[in-house]
Formats: sequence, structure tokens, C-alpha cells
Amino acid sequence: MNPEADTSRLEQAVRTAETALIEFEIAVETFRVEVENFSRLHHQRLGPVYARLEELDAQIAEAVAARSGDPEDQRKAREARALVQPLPGVEELFGGWLDSDGLSPEGMAMLTEKQVRPPRRVRASDEARRAFRELVRKAHPDLARDEAERLRREEFIVRVNAAYADGDEDLLGALAAEWAAGPAPEPRPLDRAEELYARLEWLAQRKEMLSGLAAELEGSAIGAMLRMAPEDPDGLLEEIAEGLRAQVSEREAQLRELVG
Repeated sequence: MNPEADTSRLEQAVRTAETALIEFEIAVETFRVEVENFSRLHHQRLGPVYARLEELDAQIAEAVAARSGDPEDQRKAREARALVQPLPGVEELFGGWLDSDGLSPEGMAMLTEKQVRPPRRVRASDEARRAFRELVRKAHPDLARDEAERLRREEFIVRVNAAYADGDEDLLGALAAEWAAGPAPEPRPLDRAEELYARLEWLAQRKEMLSGLAAELEGSAIGAMLRMAPEDPDGLLEEIAEGLRAQVSEREAQLRELVG
């Protein structure tokens, strides 16, 4: 068994995997950009047509309900109207009073003159306060002897403060035990073969992540449309637009019959 030969083969495997991963990443990123651009074009060119169809569907449902007076038709009309996209920027115009479910609690409170329920306040127990003070005294960043130690202490104190803010006595106890145990020992340096195996493992994980992203892009509605005509996306958009315009004409004719 020749360790040098084994290491050489590992290095070759890593180089091959790195090259393959770069090419795969380029392909995935290229497709992602294509999907993003096609999505933007789809929205720009067909968005108004979709909006017109939604508006016509709402008007038709409302006309049918007005003629019949049937509660079921009225319900359908309300649902059709609710599907029409709201005006852009409504939430900004109303300063956060509106959310996806309608009026936010703050907006409802302003209209009904009811107080918004304040967030739950946590009062730490005496034991939690003692544990907090002890931890801060031991782990305060000003006690650090170098910059790395200061950073470790600052990160630890952030966790201590969060636990104290929640009144979490158990977590404060766990943090006290963690601090008493001291910092984790420095890991043993890897030899060359271990470094190469670790690199191969990372490359495999990266490829798996990229494969998931590629599958998500290909499975999206826009990705599926783009795959139908990868060489002529503009032609595909025009074909879809032609079909939508035909639907608009049909809806307009139907609406004229109802209200005329």
C-alpha cells in the first residue's frame, strides 16, 4: 500500500469533483437567471391581461348575482371580487394597518378605540436574577485578555441576556455549566488525506444543495413554461398572450350580454 499514491489519487478526485461542480453551478445559475428574466417578462407582458381577466370574471359574477338575487351567486361574486389583485402599495399607504388578513390589530384598535393587548412581560425569578448576575460577572467581555476571547465573551453574553429576558431559569443554568466547562478544545489538525476526504464530502453536499435548487427551478410554473420553448421564450409568451386575449374577448362578450 502506497500512501503517496493514495493521496495523489485523492487529489485527482478532488480536482475532478471541483471542476464538475463548477460546471454544474454555472448551469444552475444560468437557468436561475433565465427563469428570473422570463418571470419578469411574463409579469410585464401578461400581468395586465391576467388582471383584466380577473376583473372581467368579477364583473360577470356581480352581473349574474344582480340579475338572480340568489345568495349563492352573491357569494360567488364576493369571492370573484376578492380575487382581483389589490392596488399596489396599499399596505404602505395605510402605514401598516393592513396585513394579509385585513386590518392589523393596531389598525382595528384605532377604529374600535380598543387597546391593543400588550406583549407578555416576563419577570425573572430571584434565582434567575442571581444566575444572570453571576454569569455577567464571570463572562463580561471587559475581562478578556485578547480579541478572540472578547468576541467569545460577547457572543456568550448575548445568549445570557436573551435567556434572562425570557426568564428562562433552566437555560441560565445550562449556560452557567457551559461557561464553567470552558471553551471547546482546539480540534486536532487534519492530515492531507483527511483534508481531501473532507473536501470531497463538502463538494458532495454542495452538489446535493445545487441539485435541490435545480429541481425547484425546473418544477416551478415559470421553469416549466421556459422548458417548453427554451430557444424561443418570446414566441411562447406571445402564444400565451394570444390565448389570453381570446379569453378576454369571450369574457367581454359575455359581460355585454349580461348588462346589455
